Amino acid sequence: MDVNHAATPPDRDGGRTAAGRTTPPDATAGPVPAGPPLAEAQTDVDTERLGRLLGDPGLAWFVDRVRQRMARGRPLTGSVTLPGPDESQRLAADRLLGRAPRSGGSLSIRLATVDEILRRSGVSPDGLAAAVVALTGPVILHAETRNREERAWEEAYAPLGTLDAELARWAERIRSDGLVRRLARTPEAAGPLVEAAVRALRALPASPPTARAAFAARNLSGAHALDEGTPLATLVLSGIRCLTGFPDGSGAQWRREAWASAGLLKDDLSSTVLTLNLRGTPPLDWMADAGEPTVLTLRSLTGCAPIASLPTTGTVHICENPAVLSAAADTLGPACPPMVCLQGQPSAAALTLLRDLSVRGAHLLYHGDFDWGGVRIAAALARSVPWWPWRYTAADYRAAVTAMGDAPELTGPPAATPWEPALACALAQHGVRVEEESVLDDLLADLGRESR
Repeated sequence: MDVNHAATPPDRDGGRTAAGRTTPPDATAGPVPAGPPLAEAQTDVDTERLGRLLGDPGLAWFVDRVRQRMARGRPLTGSVTLPGPDESQRLAADRLLGRAPRSGGSLSIRLATVDEILRRSGVSPDGLAAAVVALTGPVILHAETRNREERAWEEAYAPLGTLDAELARWAERIRSDGLVRRLARTPEAAGPLVEAAVRALRALPASPPTARAAFAARNLSGAHALDEGTPLATLVLSGIRCLTGFPDGSGAQWRREAWASAGLLKDDLSSTVLTLNLRGTPPLDWMADAGEPTVLTLRSLTGCAPIASLPTTGTVHICENPAVLSAAADTLGPACPPMVCLQGQPSAAALTLLRDLSVRGAHLLYHGDFDWGGVRIAAALARSVPWWPWRYTAADYRAAVTAMGDAPELTGPPAATPWEPALACALAQHGVRVEEESVLDDLLADLGRESR
């Protein structure tokens, strides 16, 4: 291969010479339109000869290695080595370097040697780096790429700054835990995703509760925007758990309950609440006269003919477990004061009912299990409606522990008890759990006294 012949002088018109080199236009030809920087348009590289010299497929590995070094900002010194080259790669290297065929286990090419060949021959007077740019396109430094990408991610996260303080901790967490990056993959996709999630969370909790599809149709791109499995549904559900304090979990039932904690429902019939001796409609009055528990659906609480005559004064007792309400019905029957049972995390129906009772003037008293899960439920309820402890203080817990003797061990991560911080301290100190059923006699005694 000829790599040492003299370069053909440029044409006066600034076009290509016979050797294929691109030359600048004559200064007398008038102003030159603005163009890309030198790194993007190498006007002094003889591209035709360069293609013959470095464009051989057998040298593709070599050109790629050089580009990698340039992208990392490393100097083009030393050698690059290819282990186990095939015959075409060996022949291409030998032709480039003008040497006799060689054999061996690996193939090495000194970068300074190739740089000298390119400069001396006039193919690329600025050397190897300029030749690689002319042959394969601009090389962007990895650091510059990373900086540009991080700026794009920051722009994608910008809508998080509009969230209220109660979601600020969640916003900070998803910036750092990679959830958005895993869901969106690119900042271009992340921007609309984050913006839609923020728009949804700013409209929550939904009051009155509504179907998730109806909420999505009103506030997002369409009724299916929050369908299960979509990136937006995953991100919004993550925010809801922070907004409502809904505990960790998994499975379809857990997800339905988590959505419902913010007032978003699969439908208005699957969300229910268990009650005893509430009055307001002929069916409720009939059940209260019989002293029998009643299950209310969200539809019955928010539909076209919602219950309109619920208690407006007096006390409503709230419990966590159905066994308490059942025992109250068995023991006191129609004489039992009005009761509501959460059956675990408060459902949308339960929250709707309790909010309505509170607005109407009812005094809400709450009792739950003395364990970390129980106090989380109580704290979640307190974020939606005001309530006062019903034998649910540190003193009540200590008395129950003393009366029980042996008790099951307290498990799970600790939780705060905002209504009485001393309760969380007592739970941590004794390390045992006290279920509602263990203090059932005390609870029934309280209800009996109020029924007189």
